[in-house]
Amino acid sequence: MEDIRVLIADDEKEIRDLLKKYLERELYKVDVAVNGEEALTLFDKNKYNLIILDLMMPKIDGIEVCRRLRNKTNVPILMLTAKDHEVDKILGLSIGADDYITKPFSINEVVARVKALMRRFLILGSDGNSHEKTLIKFKGITIDLKKYTVTISGEEVSLTAKEFELLKFFASHPEQVFTKTQLFRNVWGSEYLEDDNTVMVHIRKLRKKIEDDPSDPKFIQTVWGIGYKFVGEKDES
Repeated sequence: MEDIRVLIADDEKEIRDLLKKYLERELYKVDVAVNGEEALTLFDKNKYNLIILDLMMPKIDGIEVCRRLRNKTNVPILMLTAKDHEVDKILGLSIGADDYITKPFSINEVVARVKALMRRFLILGSDGNSHEKTLIKFKGITIDLKKYTVTISGEEVSLTAKEFELLKFFASHPEQVFTKTQLFRNVWGSEYLEDDNTVMVHIRKLRKKIEDDPSDPKFIQTVWGIGYKFVGEKDES
């Protein structure tokens, strides 16, 4: 297996050193940046499997770094924030972060989040079964689990890692209704849903990318009072 490389961008040396130490124990290759500008420079020079971004950094903050990275890549992004306000969490998720964790944090929780993100985004690989299904196809939409791409009516659309995971989960269970808590548990990997906005923000952004009319979605439909379900006609071609 090729090296798994992580970029950490945080202006606090203690946090950079701590994260680097523990992630290297997991045999990851780790680079660090002291500000947003350096993070973008390193990203352009190297290939990373996951990025950890502090929200508040000098020169270019984490929100802007995340926004710029999302124009270039779908690599998973974990946002660190010293703030505990809902608006900061929603903003980070809405511009493309796949997960967030609030400082002060447990280092073991951060490592667990990193491992979960990479495992779910196929960076750590599958069980090696060459017969594993790699395509999910419905009329008008094709999800390639191996290439990590989504095609809508023949046109490839760019999704963040979390949006892809959410769509994959929905499409793997067509017509099944899921509550926000169930979606959070299965896609974010946690039993505890702090708020409804995390799921709702991602569904709203996903609809904008895959639906002809996001206000009247044909794929990801709302089941009022319960949650959401994926609707589609199987494409057997």
